[in-house]
Formats: sequence, C-alpha cells, structure tokens
Amino acid sequence: MSKIVFGVWDGQVHDPQAEAEGAETRLSTLTNFDEFDEGNGIRAFFGDRGFFVFEENVSLVDALYHYMNKAAEQSCGACTPCRMGTVLVRDALDKMRRGLDSPLDFDDIEMLGEQMRQTSLCGLGQTCAVALLDVLRNYREKVETEIADHRPIRAQHGMAYMTAPCIEACPSKINVPRYIDYIRDGRPERSLGVLLQKYPMAATCGRVCVRYCEMACRRKFVDEAVGIKTLKRFVADKQKGPKALKFTRDMIRKPLDDSMKIAVIGAGPAGISCAYHLLLHGYQVDVFEKSDQAGGMAQIGIPSYRLPKDTLAMETDIIVELGGRFLFGQQLGRDFSIDELFTRGYKAVFLGLGCQEGTALGIEGESVARDGYFSGIEFLLKVHDHVDEIERLDMKGEVVVVGGGNVAMDCLRSAVRLGADNVHVIYRRTREDMPADEEEIVAAGAEDIHFHTLTNPTRLITENGKVMGVELVRMEQTEPDESGRRSVRPIPGSEFTLPCDTFIAAIGQQVEDGTLVEGDGIAFDKWRCVSADKGLATSRPGVFAGGDCVTGPSTLIYAMAAGLKAARNIDDWVQLGTQRFFKRSRMRDLISDNRFLASDVVEAPVRNAYRVHNPELDPELRKHMFGEVEQTICEKEAYAEAQRCMRCYRIYSVVTQHAIPEGAS
Repeated sequence: MSKIVFGVWDGQVHDPQAEAEGAETRLSTLTNFDEFDEGNGIRAFFGDRGFFVFEENVSLVDALYHYMNKAAEQSCGACTPCRMGTVLVRDALDKMRRGLDSPLDFDDIEMLGEQMRQTSLCGLGQTCAVALLDVLRNYREKVETEIADHRPIRAQHGMAYMTAPCIEACPSKINVPRYIDYIRDGRPERSLGVLLQKYPMAATCGRVCVRYCEMACRRKFVDEAVGIKTLKRFVADKQKGPKALKFTRDMIRKPLDDSMKIAVIGAGPAGISCAYHLLLHGYQVDVFEKSDQAGGMAQIGIPSYRLPKDTLAMETDIIVELGGRFLFGQQLGRDFSIDELFTRGYKAVFLGLGCQEGTALGIEGESVARDGYFSGIEFLLKVHDHVDEIERLDMKGEVVVVGGGNVAMDCLRSAVRLGADNVHVIYRRTREDMPADEEEIVAAGAEDIHFHTLTNPTRLITENGKVMGVELVRMEQTEPDESGRRSVRPIPGSEFTLPCDTFIAAIGQQVEDGTLVEGDGIAFDKWRCVSADKGLATSRPGVFAGGDCVTGPSTLIYAMAAGLKAARNIDDWVQLGTQRFFKRSRMRDLISDNRFLASDVVEAPVRNAYRVHNPELDPELRKHMFGEVEQTICEKEAYAEAQRCMRCYRIYSVVTQHAIPEGAS
C-alpha cells in the first residue's frame, strides 16, 4: 500500500518517522487503499474525522473545494452556520484555486469552519469542516504556498460521497435521513419515492424488516434509535385510495425491444426486486414460480399477524403493472431447464430460489417421527394454507419449538393462535443470544410462551411414529474464548423429559432445488448454496443468483438488495458483455473496511424524546386470531418521530490519479 506522506485523523497528526520505525498508528493500518479502481491510485482521502495524503504534490485547496462543494450541495438549510458557512468557504476556496482574489483569507475560513463545527444542528454541518480545520491548523504553510503566485491550480480527479451510519448499515443503502426529511416536510409521497428507488416492497419491509439501520442509529446514544421501520410503514400505508401511486409501463423511460427478455426463477423478495429493476430498465421479464402465489418466504414463511397477505399481494402485483409476467406452477427441473430458457431467447437468467427446505436436528428418534413432527418451514406452510382456508390445521396439547430465530418465533406465535394449550421454546443458549428480533421475543413472551433457555434436545420420544415427548438436557456456559464468545456444554445428569404432542424443528433452512440447479451447470459451495461472485454471476455465463440460495437463510432486506444488485449487473452483462465499475460501492468498501464511520460519538446535545411505537392489539385478543398485531402510526406521531432524526450525514472524498469510470451508483 502507498505510504501516507502527511495527514491528521481523530486529531492525531501523522508522524512519518514513527511509521518508519515500525510504530503502528491509526493511519498506518489502512486497508484496501492501493487503488480506487484498476490502475487508478488513490492520492488523498478526506473525511469527517480528518484526512491523509499519499502524494506530496496533491493540491489541498482544490481537494477541500470539492469536499466543501459537496457539503454546500447537501446542506438542508435548516441552520445558518451550515447553510451559509459551507457556501462561503466553498466560494472562497474556488476563487483561490482559480488564481483569483478571495474575499476571505485562511483566518476567515478557519473561523467559519469552527463556527460550523460547534453550532450546526446536524451531523453534516458538525463534521464537514473537520478536515478543513486540520489542514489549516497543521499545514497552513502548504496551502499558502499553493496560492502564493495566484496561478490557477490544475483540477484533480476524484469523487465525493455523502452517507450516514444508517445508510451504510442498510443492505439496500436506502437514504434514510432523506426519506425522514420528506416526512418532516409533510411530503410522504416523496419519501416513498426514495424507497422505491431501491425496492418495490416498502409496506412489506415496513412490517418485517430486521432494522439494521436502527442498530446503527446514533440517536440510541441519546435515548432510543429513531423508529425508521415505523416511519417506512407509515409512508407506504399512506399510498392508498385514488391518489395512490400507479405503476404502469409508461413509467419506463426507455423500453427495450420485445426480444430483450430476462427470466427470473423464483417470485420471492430477491426475484421480485430483480424483476422490478429490470422492468424499469426496459426489459421484458418473466417470473417463473413453482407455487401459485408470488412472495416466496414472505408469503409462506411470515404469518398474517405480522404481514397481511393483501399487503404483500399489492406490492408483488407491481411486477404485472409494470408489464412483467408471473408464470405460476412452473418448477425448474420439472417444467423447464436453464438450457431451455436460453433456447427460448432469454438473454439472461436470475436464480432467486430461496431456502424452503427445513433442516433436521439430527437427534435420536427424529428419523422415525411422522405424526406431530414438522420442520419450521413445513409448519409455517401449513399455517399459511390454514389461513388461506386451503387446509385446516388445528392444534391442541403441548407444542415444543426448537430454535431461537424469527422462524421459531413465528412458529411459536402461530401455534398459540391455532389452539395449542401450552407452547414451549427450546434454545441451547441464553435469551440474550437469541438471533430473533427483540420485538418478536417480547411479543412471544406477552402471548404466554414458555421459554426454556440453556436447554437442548437429545432424543425425540415416539410411539408408532407419533410424537409423545422430548428428552432435554440443561446446558451451561463455558468461559469466554479469545474472541470473547462463550460456548455452551451439557450439564451431566441434568436430563429431563418434556411431554409434547407437536414438535417443530425451526433451526435452519436449505436450498430445496439444489440438485436440479446443479444439473444445469450451476456450481454450489461447501455450504450447499449457489456459488456466485461479488457481482452475483454464477459459474454459468448469463446466469446470476441472489438471496437465500446464495447466502443461506437471511432477511427480506438482504434478498431485495441482492435483487437490485443482480438487475444492475444483468443489464451490464446484456448490454456491455461485462460488469461496470460502481464507484459508490467502492467508496462504501473503503469506509467499511477501515471503519471510518465512528459509532460512539454524539456531537451536540439533543433533548430526550423517546420513540413512537406502533399501536398493538391486546395480547389476550390477538392470541385467538391471525389479524395484524401492529397498527400504523398516525400523521402526528410520524411527524414527531421524524423530528428525532439527527441527520448524521458524513462526507467522504478521494483524490485519484485518473478520472474515475462512470458506472451506476
């Protein structure tokens, strides 16, 4: 990696001598900084915590101009220090870099920068002057030398990128502060537009997203994270009635020839997202789905009390409204092959198969259990058929569910609604270790679920194939290992038996059609998932894959993000024969690989204002029905919640040796 010539980060001035002597500093541990794109070295980097320069002859004045220009463009204008300060500093630096007399000198610029840092109301204004102040206070002589002869400074190559912790945490990279700003401004339709740039299933995601964005929200250091998912649902649910947004083929800017056809296999979230973006690119899209409904795991794996099926159908229907086709009852390997799809004239194929086959526990007695035994996915499919009145499912007696994820929670809460007398969850680690969404765990507790943590099944007890009970063993935590993680081990002699009439193994899922796909020349990895590269291309040219069939069981938002990424790369492959370079993705990698986004600082005092929560049905009522538990907040509550966002925007920029290729963002 290139050596840093000078720089400042987190207030620490880089010391080349210390680095030469082998001392490790924050700036000497950078990774992935050799090139920005192939053959294009990084000359300098500027961010919210400082800057560093790899080449002595980099123009700091020009680099700071481009950085402050981005800040001025993105300032919301709510406070004077940021609204005016960014513009005044930018214009002064612009005059200097063009060899003209500036109305402000470096002392004036430093004063404005300090004002922005101390008095701006949001993260953008508070941090955009950090690198500027670091330059002026540590390398004033360098910038004064640059402008001493009043000659124009040659413009440098590079790019600037604005982001926030919530944006970087979101798999789809939704501009969260922006859609919250629109709610605050009373324009929810524009807020929805921000979401629709990334995926079509906003109302679905507003109900079942696992909220990576909220985990990264800086507001949690004040009181509670902003209710980002709650606001997303509010915006999506506002789009009803005669004024709701209508999706038609007319929305497509440049429709392509009818021969430009793409096949999407699987109508789950990954397939829906991929089809949506391909349709917007102008392609003709056919979605092949083996069942008779769209939605995939969102349809059969998420019970109606969390996701009403009419809400899901409204959003999957967008594919048809945009001109796409669903071909239901069409299964890969039975009704068609990938070879046949290419023969039919499809230019590319996307595999969004999902993971719809359960995983066995591997305990004694499991293989002979027939009556009363289900995998988690198998059980939820029967629940789906019950709610749709396809096949009735009644439960009674004792129900035992093994697992600690969201699928397990869905099984537990569904069993309660189906009439079980008692429902038990078995989990081998502690409650704090459960991977399920905390809200789901709390909701299950409110519905009188019995939790048995630090407990593990060892044997399933059956009579003539009928489940009668399960033998369990108590577990204990071990001492922390080198990573700090504590494992668990059985406690000898602690075995006990729990009677049960129904046993549900909700511990994992796998690709159901794996063997069929392999027969079409698609390679799998050691975890029995489809092998795909960073651009989601598989081992077979023209075939792309994304979602659970590539990552293993994951989340709806990850699946939709994969669909978007695949659509972009399919478009590149069809139109160009290769994949374009995505400069914004490259910036995200730099930020992520080097952990530039600090997560433990709140720059300005904020008045405590705890978050708004979705109204819920009373537990005693909801236990007897599959109606939606959570309700949508009102407009007043949405406005109050939007006010809690601290707009933690940050700007990062690079100076490069050559121009950066223009790819998709």
